[in-house]
Amino acid sequence: MIFIVVKFTVRPERSDEWLTLVDDFTQATRREPGNVFYEWSKSVDDPHQFVLVEAFKDAQAGEEHVNSEHFKTAMAWMPDVIAKTPDIINVEVPGTGWGPMAELTPRG
Repeated sequence: MIFIVVKFTVRPERSDEWLTLVDDFTQATRREPGNVFYEWSKSVDDPHQFVLVEAFKDAQAGEEHVNSEHFKTAMAWMPDVIAKTPDIINVEVPGTGWGPMAELTPRG
């Protein structure tokens, strides 16, 4: 599985609309056959930073994603909205998705 985390720092005047702006891109990505998950979070430290956690079943699925029309469309408008180049971690990991955390379970 290809596991990716990206930190997007958005221009302050655009951060309130970021999740709306990326919604079509998000929904299209989630519909890709090779997408495992695609989730946005907002930083608790920086009100203008959003963290994307995503995974694809394999390298081919990741390649299909970056060659998709919705990816190309997003890459065309995002430079006008971001405040800096995003930071990324992109690694291949064993497994096929989320698993339970061994160290913590709810009490009875």
